[in-house]
Amino acid sequence: MKTRSTILFLFLALYGYSQDYVFSQFYEQPLLRNPALAGIFTGDLRISMNYRDQWGAITVPFRTTSLSIEHKTPIGKASDFITIGSQMSMDGAGDIRLKRTQVLPAVNFHKSLSEDRDSYLSLGFMGGPVFSQFDPTLLKFGDQYQNGSFSSSNPTAQFIKGNGYNYWDFSTGLSYTTSFDSKLHLYIAAGIAHVNKPTIKTVLSTAVETIDPKYSFNIGINGKINDRDYITAFADYFTQNGNLQIIAGVLYGFSTTTRYDAGEPNIFYIGSFMRVGDAIIPVVKLSFNHMNIGVSYDVNISKLKTASNWRGGLEISMAYTNFLKIRSSTLDKVRCIRF
Repeated sequence: MKTRSTILFLFLALYGYSQDYVFSQFYEQPLLRNPALAGIFTGDLRISMNYRDQWGAITVPFRTTSLSIEHKTPIGKASDFITIGSQMSMDGAGDIRLKRTQVLPAVNFHKSLSEDRDSYLSLGFMGGPVFSQFDPTLLKFGDQYQNGSFSSSNPTAQFIKGNGYNYWDFSTGLSYTTSFDSKLHLYIAAGIAHVNKPTIKTVLSTAVETIDPKYSFNIGINGKINDRDYITAFADYFTQNGNLQIIAGVLYGFSTTTRYDAGEPNIFYIGSFMRVGDAIIPVVKLSFNHMNIGVSYDVNISKLKTASNWRGGLEISMAYTNFLKIRSSTLDKVRCIRF
């Protein structure tokens, strides 16, 4: 009975740990949202990174780091483009050093729909290996408590085979992007993650469960109100095996430079997002010299708010976006995806 309980507990921990990465500044990691959002930015190259530290108020902190790279380039003689990218993420937590790492190459094809404005239909794909491990030597079992004290050197009747599991994961998506008078940019998208239903195995290497497909709907709006004021809004809706997650919010930005300053304006953003039923997320962000730096903090409003004292997690994001000095740059293109 003890063996079955231990194995079940460990499996549940590993299976729960296999759930998707969640970032409060989700708009800075578009490939995690939907592969069809790759390349939806103004420029040729985007490199973005998020770091998240959460639940330190009630347990061993969960720390997550995610890095994405996207390169957009023209294809053919029309105003079509292709984005090649990669999503690399890693997290770790717990007394047994649970770790998960994924490396997911991505490609997104952008088809121009209009000669009069920047309207595109994009089809994206992403997939690659996911590695999940723990340290079995750090496990503690009841029969290792002898004479009222615990020692890892005490023998145990529990038998753990392996130290985690690996699997392949694939996703796809479709997005529509358009612009109005270069002052308002909009995209809507839908996607499916885990289309191959990856198999999760216990430490006994017995297949017991699969990761169900997750369906997503995404929207983003970026508008210029006047020469100094900007508004940006994002929303994601996810559904998986009857479970829902909704996160949405708005950022208001104002330029700290004047119209006489050369180059791109420096913009300071402030706003708030909400992960429904889980957290309220104040955000500040600074955009300057092709860089974006953001800081957010989750104010926990879930059932764990009493235990966590309303404290969720700190998140920091950094992104670099620019045109490349190459012949295939999108800088001189009349029609291109911009956001």
